[in-house]
Amino acid sequence: MSEQEGAFYTGVYRNLFKELGKSDEEIEQRIQECWEQLFNGDEDTRIYYPVGEDLGYILDTGNLDVRTEGMSYGMMMAVQMDNKDVFDRLWNWTMKYMYMTTGENAGYFAWSCNPDGTKRAFGPAPDGEEFFAMALFFASHRWGDGLEPYNYSVQAKDLLRTCLHKGEDGVGYPMWNPENKLIKFVPNCEFSDPSYHLPHFYELFALWAYEEDRQFWKEASTASREYLKISCHPETGLAPEYAYYDGTPNNEKGYGHFYSDAYRVAGNIGLDYEWFRGDEWERAESAKLQAFFAEKDPADYRRYTISGEPLEEKSLHPVGLLATNAMATLASDGPDSKSSVELFWNTPVRTGVRRYYDNCLYFFSLLALSGTYRIWMPEV
Repeated sequence: MSEQEGAFYTGVYRNLFKELGKSDEEIEQRIQECWEQLFNGDEDTRIYYPVGEDLGYILDTGNLDVRTEGMSYGMMMAVQMDNKDVFDRLWNWTMKYMYMTTGENAGYFAWSCNPDGTKRAFGPAPDGEEFFAMALFFASHRWGDGLEPYNYSVQAKDLLRTCLHKGEDGVGYPMWNPENKLIKFVPNCEFSDPSYHLPHFYELFALWAYEEDRQFWKEASTASREYLKISCHPETGLAPEYAYYDGTPNNEKGYGHFYSDAYRVAGNIGLDYEWFRGDEWERAESAKLQAFFAEKDPADYRRYTISGEPLEEKSLHPVGLLATNAMATLASDGPDSKSSVELFWNTPVRTGVRRYYDNCLYFFSLLALSGTYRIWMPEV
């Protein structure tokens, strides 16, 4: 396939559920029901909590904190669903409580806060920053810019500039390594997390960031695609949670296995292929992942070495795992693709204490597989 077949070029998004035989009405109902469960549901399903007149947060129900991961995810969900009220509430909460104005991390967001807004940590997590930036660009293009802090495109460009140039004055660290163009796990370390790599976002940053940074983002998209090739196992397709810049697992603290963070890699690869036809390698990679899990019962998903050896510890987020495996079908037409999508369609959202992470991945997969995880372009 040529790169020109990606949705960025054609405006056409694949709908895997229709390919299963589901009707437009069934699909739309499923999306709306899922949104209602996560954003307006009861205490066994909801992850979003409005506060006062203009604030709201996404709760990590397993850890009882508010994370930049969840807040940025919620903003992306809201802009895709055309819900400006939820988007602005989340952004207001993020700016009020998470944004740091002093210290070496000034200009970044504190990755973890309590629900009352007090900070649990004063360090940032780059996966939050990159999702904030992308959601803000989409909001600008879908709804238009307003007065600060609703000047979404400026907020996105300023944030990306901080991510790249932080530390040039001797204070703090950038979120991307300036030499190899790879995203770091946290700014003051020199290793990565494969699930942070979003080349499909960087392609768009290369169009919309401040002009002086655009070449970096174009190179970063290429660097991330190449990094995924060396960090995913050549036979199983499994990626570690943390990996060194040469792609080898970083298991210093037990994060060199296929576990929670790493589940996102499958979905990211699927979306990169859907939007940009990023690399033909993504098709084979997605098929390998789906083949690895094809005969496994989600109730018995485990922590695995990236070579595929099952460890004793059960998966903490099995619904999230099967959801992202299904999302990989955007890049795969392997023998296990249809069954991966069917398994996802037949699996309800997770309820209970650990629902937050699973259902974030679930909702993104629902959007992507229905062709409604869209690139929102600026009006011309």
